[in-house]
Amino acid sequence: MANLKELSVRQDPLTGGHRACAGCGFPQIVRMVLLSSKDPVVVISATGCLEVTTTIFPFSAWNVPFLHNAFENSAATASGVEAAYNAFVRKNKIKGKINFVAFGGDGGTYDIGFQSLSGAMERGHDLLYVCYNNEAYMNTGVQRSGATPRGASTTTEPAGKVSSGKTRPRKDLTKIMAAHNLPYVAQAAGGYYMDLIKKAEKAFATPGPKFINVLQPCRLGWGYKPELTMEISRLAVQTCVWPLYEVENGIWKVTMNVREKKPIAEFLKLQDRFRHLFKPGNEQLLADLQKEVDKNWEELLKKGAP
Repeated sequence: MANLKELSVRQDPLTGGHRACAGCGFPQIVRMVLLSSKDPVVVISATGCLEVTTTIFPFSAWNVPFLHNAFENSAATASGVEAAYNAFVRKNKIKGKINFVAFGGDGGTYDIGFQSLSGAMERGHDLLYVCYNNEAYMNTGVQRSGATPRGASTTTEPAGKVSSGKTRPRKDLTKIMAAHNLPYVAQAAGGYYMDLIKKAEKAFATPGPKFINVLQPCRLGWGYKPELTMEISRLAVQTCVWPLYEVENGIWKVTMNVREKKPIAEFLKLQDRFRHLFKPGNEQLLADLQKEVDKNWEELLKKGAP
């Protein structure tokens, strides 16, 4: 694995001066993933926060080839680019290894882009798909998505007198991708950067379709102070709300063993989207959420204890 000295001398794939919110997690995630590639990279990105804040015409924050596509077809576009590359290689018009990386938010990955993603993975294209997962449609108004956890308040499923936020648990997309029998699937968080870098390096070194689901706190949609992004990301892991693991050729492995698991309240209380859970009358919901996290963690340990 590349050490920090090696990473520091590689070309920064994303410049400063982009227009992401203060405290946004995606610039760090993009840098960690792309700096993990020793070979040239081509980036394909769905419409979303990442695209609109880095490619406002006539400017671009990208130092690598970048292709913007619609909300729902990042994986399909990446499939076409990878297929074109292979055709040029066969005709001896291109030499050398190029890595293809598709980025999508949770809305464009869990929901309206899922068919595109599933198809690309099933066809076996040699590309890495990275979901920067902020658990709602943040770019269009903080609407709930399939990645939004139960109990979170969003603009389309708000907490109030009638409801205590989202009523359904989030879709477990990492497990769904593992069920595609991919050679490499992983779950990561920006707050543990070396874990993410190691997983990205492993993905780039693995031929075929790869998927990494990266939790990315959103200071706007989650409602917290901008300087807390990485702390909240780490708390998601330390409470086992977002466990870190990988599935390599069908072998499950937890990559960070949480020996002293913190209560999920430590993670939830820092975010406005969960503040209603700490009001009188929601004690049972909070307890149910803790039980749900505990159950999921124990099941994961049975699959791949560290």
